[in-house]
Amino acid sequence: MKKTSTFKTIKRLLKYVTSEYKGQLAIVLVSIIISALVGVLGVQFIKYLIDDFITPLLGSESPDLTSLLNVILIMGVIYLIGVICTYIYNRLMINISQGVLKKIRSQMFSHMQTLPIRYFDSRSHGEIMSTYTNDVDTLMQMLSQSIPQVFSATVSMVAVLCAMFATNIYLTLVVLAMVVSMIFVSKYLGGNSSKFFVKQQEHIGQVNGYIEEMMEGQKVVKVFNYEEESKKRFDELNDQLCESMTKANMFANILMPCIMNIGNIGYVLVAVIGGILSVNGILTIGSIAAFLQYVKAFTNPLGQVSQQMNFVIMALAGAGRIFELMDEQSEQDEGYVTLVNAKIENGKVVETEERTGIWAWKHPHKDGRTTYTRLRGQVEFENVQFGYEENKRILHDITLSAKEGQKVSFVGATGAGKTTITNLINRFYDIQDGKIRYDRINIRKIKKDDLRRSLGMVLQDTSLFTGTIKDNIKYGKLNATDEEVYKAAKLSNADRFIKHLPHGYDTVITGNGEGLSQGQRQLLSIARAALNNPPVLILDEATSSIDTRTEKIVQEGMDKLMKGRTVFVIAHRLSTIKNSDVIMVLDHGRIIERGNHEELIAKKGTYYGLYTGAIEID
Repeated sequence: MKKTSTFKTIKRLLKYVTSEYKGQLAIVLVSIIISALVGVLGVQFIKYLIDDFITPLLGSESPDLTSLLNVILIMGVIYLIGVICTYIYNRLMINISQGVLKKIRSQMFSHMQTLPIRYFDSRSHGEIMSTYTNDVDTLMQMLSQSIPQVFSATVSMVAVLCAMFATNIYLTLVVLAMVVSMIFVSKYLGGNSSKFFVKQQEHIGQVNGYIEEMMEGQKVVKVFNYEEESKKRFDELNDQLCESMTKANMFANILMPCIMNIGNIGYVLVAVIGGILSVNGILTIGSIAAFLQYVKAFTNPLGQVSQQMNFVIMALAGAGRIFELMDEQSEQDEGYVTLVNAKIENGKVVETEERTGIWAWKHPHKDGRTTYTRLRGQVEFENVQFGYEENKRILHDITLSAKEGQKVSFVGATGAGKTTITNLINRFYDIQDGKIRYDRINIRKIKKDDLRRSLGMVLQDTSLFTGTIKDNIKYGKLNATDEEVYKAAKLSNADRFIKHLPHGYDTVITGNGEGLSQGQRQLLSIARAALNNPPVLILDEATSSIDTRTEKIVQEGMDKLMKGRTVFVIAHRLSTIKNSDVIMVLDHGRIIERGNHEELIAKKGTYYGLYTGAIEID
């Protein structure tokens, strides 16, 4: 995963903000400037009131209160304008930040759907989820609160500094000397705080990832009495998170009091020096009072900036991880052969928009010709070499041929390469060497979406989603009619249990099918594949995790589904593959035996040992 530089991260965030919200952003900037200037004008009014009204009134026998009330009224109007501007920019920044985050989340999710399986295999789901939650939350805080506060504080400090220079240069130099010491303190404490805030976000992702793993594997944890070990590992990760959070917040919480106390020292120095200047007639009482307010108006925003910069840095680190996900390379697809509806006219395959039940591969050629090959489901491997890592091969010289309508089964020990072969047919991964042909077309030439549309899969671990039974079956064909859903459910034998559910096909299931048995989930998975009606079917240990009685029902459903299709079967129970046309025995990524059941039994080799129990499938 490429690291994104802070400068590039800021530049990309600015594009999000300015691309759609230029008008609102301009109003925000103007409102912040007006709000900041109102604060300076308010302090100036203090000087004006004391020197031009209050001091003269003290020595007057008949004071003119009307003018004083008019000035106070004007001040009130100016402060009201400041309040309105503050409300406007805060309200608009909420709209802008939520709009930007909505767009970022949408783009993140859309891009995530384009990433290859390899990406998800190499990262925990909890860590990816942390990007959607914690990192996005810190980004929201920065956009809606930190950035407006930093900009407002900066404008205020510039305006106040100008006013201080205009009031008295000597007192201003005292304040600047104090500011230098504040900057050194901020740099030390803020730098340490920012460093640990970044670590904190990384450790949150690790903790979330581990929690997610333990939740998914809770049954395994309990079966193997892994509770104590899991708690130890969690405590290690939690200790790392606690340490980084403690140090981050320790430096962050120390920062503001230090800045404020330095500001208080400066305040006292200004009061003492200002008093001396006033006694000598250099400064008026109003000027001293105003300057003291300037000191507060200058040091408080400086403390705010120092504190908010921690959150800005933490948010930028989170934004960096968000953009790293968005910059991950999408699954590449160089294919140009597509799957189309077809019909037979005069013995030739012709493309049509009608759904005829006949499919064909549309193959454009460089010379301008377009040929059509009827989809039959013939799959061939020719000297295929593959490894999940470039320098580590898993499959070696795999050569096989599955003819139309054949049932091809793979057996062998765990890690022999059975599932890997089926993943290559889907092009979840690409081979390093050799060729895979589908209906005599190199699958690299076939667009991945069209290739996968022609394949059906029933896996050992079923994936169901929150929604109705009907919606879950429709994953096989989103535009399917209710009648097609019912037909697929009856074909797979799922209709037997669905009609006994409280609301039948409209029964809502949650999570991954909580409340349904493993066999019922598997039947829904078969119904989904039946609705898809693919010419090629992959069954990856689909009955290995259910009981024998339920297996008969599931196997009956699968037998109906397999009729007339090319089928690849991975099975631990050899009794389920006796009727296969071809059985291939795999060992360490190589095919060591092939033939039908009778032929392999007659050879009395590895398959014979597996079938008779002399050799166990581990």
